Formats: sequence, structure tokens, C-alpha cells
Amino acid sequence: MCSWCWGFAPVAEALITQAQAAGVDVHLVMGGLRTASVALDPSTRRYILEHWQAVHAATGQPFLFEGALPEGFVYDTEPACRAVVAARNLDPASAWPLARLIQHAFYAQGRDVTRAPVLVELAEAAGLPRIEFAEAFDSAEQQIATAADFSWVQDLGIAGFPTLLAERNGQLALLTNGYQPLDELAPLLGRWLERAAYA
Repeated sequence: MCSWCWGFAPVAEALITQAQAAGVDVHLVMGGLRTASVALDPSTRRYILEHWQAVHAATGQPFLFEGALPEGFVYDTEPACRAVVAARNLDPASAWPLARLIQHAFYAQGRDVTRAPVLVELAEAAGLPRIEFAEAFDSAEQQIATAADFSWVQDLGIAGFPTLLAERNGQLALLTNGYQPLDELAPLLGRWLERAAYA
């Protein structure tokens, strides 16, 4: 539920393919952009929609602006993040497809991905068993695992999303903090992968 992450999704997909082709594991960590319990006020809604317009203009990713963020909407990213964490724990290969489905549902279709029934439906579309996912999503274990993702990100001092890190021998390298186009990041990742191969 981060608009720049949605804008970055095609770039991320290409970079994931590049990394996996080089035999490098990719791990999706949730940042916890907004954990809110109050409805958006009109000025915050306008501010967010201006960001969406900027992301759309910069990346071409689809957004449904009409009726977006309706009155009373609580912009809480925790449920969507927890859905991806639950998917990652049930079947790591399903985490990225589910994240993409959640992003598309929220930004391009205007669906409320803070609601568990919507997330269960999207998880099933990503190939996860409906009942198993629903039980995992509601579990205290997945709430704790999601909070652990948020803490890891905060402990690193990451405040902007998307952030792409590379890890070798326990050392983290920042590839990007914020949106960058593929033609800038693919060579950067390529150089890191080349150095990693000889390390």
C-alpha cells in the first residue's frame, strides 16, 4: 500500500528476475509504511492522491482515482503487510505474486485491501489454500512476524520506500531508497552480482 512501491513494481520484478537468474535468493520484507487506526482527513487524502498522480505520471502504473480513498477509509497497511508475511511463511514463492495482486487491487481497482476477506480472496488467487491462509493471517504468530519485519526495517533506519538492499556475508549494501528506473538499477545490480560471484 505504498504508491511508489506500486510504481516500482515492474522494476522490482525485472530486478528479481535478474537476481534469481544469477542464483541469488530474493527476500521480501514489509516496511509498515502506515499503521493507522483513524480515518483519513480530507487534507491528508488530497496529499496522498497528489502522490498517486505523481507516481502515475512518473511510472505509467495504473491508478483508479475516481472514488479512491473514500470518506471514513482507514489507511492501515498492517493487514496487507501481514498477508504478505503469512504468504511468505506458508509458501515463499507466493509472497511476491500476492504483493502484486494486493497492489493492483488497491491502486488499479480501488478495492479495500485492509479487509481480511479481500486479502483471503487475493491469497487464493496467488495460489494459497484459502482456509490455511485465513488461519495463518489471523494468527498471533503472523502478527508477531509482521511486527518483526517492521522492527528490522526501522532498526536499519529505513524511512523511504521502496528500498532495495543487497546482502553478502552479513553485510548490507543499499541499491536504492526510493523509486529509480530500471535502466539505472539493472547495471547497479549487475555490478553487485558480478562482485558477489568473485567474493
